[in-house]
Amino acid sequence: MESSSAEVILEPRPPKLEVAEQLRRLEEASVEAFDAHLRRAGLPALRAEPTTVFQINVGKLCNQTCHHCHVDAGPLKTDENMDWPTFQACLSVIAELKPRTVDITGGAPELNPHFRRFVDEVRRLGVPEVIDRCNLSVLLLDSQRGLAEFLAERRVHIVASLPAVNAAQTDAQRGGGVFDKSLTALKRLNALGYGRPDTGLELTLMSNPSGAFLPPPQSSAEARFRALLRRHHGIEFTRLIELANMPINRFLEYLLASGNHAAYMERLSAAFNPAAVQGLMCRNTLSVGWDGRLYDCDFNQMLELEVAPAESRTIFDYRRELMDGRPVRIANHCLGCTAGQGSSCGGATA
Repeated sequence: MESSSAEVILEPRPPKLEVAEQLRRLEEASVEAFDAHLRRAGLPALRAEPTTVFQINVGKLCNQTCHHCHVDAGPLKTDENMDWPTFQACLSVIAELKPRTVDITGGAPELNPHFRRFVDEVRRLGVPEVIDRCNLSVLLLDSQRGLAEFLAERRVHIVASLPAVNAAQTDAQRGGGVFDKSLTALKRLNALGYGRPDTGLELTLMSNPSGAFLPPPQSSAEARFRALLRRHHGIEFTRLIELANMPINRFLEYLLASGNHAAYMERLSAAFNPAAVQGLMCRNTLSVGWDGRLYDCDFNQMLELEVAPAESRTIFDYRRELMDGRPVRIANHCLGCTAGQGSSCGGATA
């Protein structure tokens, strides 16, 4: 008997190699677009200036698995943690460079077993600013008792991730219950003096969009965060920085799965802002991977785009004369760093 239902014809999925080739072409087009934007603006190709920010990713181990994470960190990344000899090599370079900032990131950097020892050693070198990029919930772990107090005693600047001032949006990005844990951690930090006037304990919040669009103006977002956190939770902070989502790792996977990749790259390119170029973090930052390899920025690190000078690509063979003035390696996320108000680990650049 013939079936009365219409025949369903499934379109074949494009093979993986075809998808990879399409992605490669889009990435090449993004790099060409970035170079063209620089030329039209009369700006030279990017070169690094002397390093004032020494950024170190101490590992990808994290107690959270965030959907937007460009580091691709998580609880299973136990084998990608910096060992003490690599920390020691970093300390030697820090002693030579005398940077104004040592910026410690992860993963959850505090989960590296050498984290506290490293902070103490950096403080002994007299570095003016030490940053801990904290996911907040790590402060509540049983294994991290006394961590908040340790950071306060060493006067470490905490840069804390908080995507939104509502539970639904935050938990959607960072996992169920993370918003409430973040509030608990923020109140603990406030009690220690973080984010309070005249204490010198800086508490910076860091936010990013939940989808394929640019972040709102940093100043207006900060005013909104401050009003809502103060009114509803009694929480204070020093400042807010807004980050654009970079088209790499998990966010790239989201863009591809949702069919938003090409449109998002076009949106970033159309929003190119020449004024954002001067403040790009690749101009004054040296980024060190957990295994000691060197990069122009945190995003290049996640793509394994090592610094250009082949003779000095790890912290063990660091040579200052090759790092200062080196050409910066460009990739498609550079359009994200120069779109609109600009975006860097320090927030807006324009």
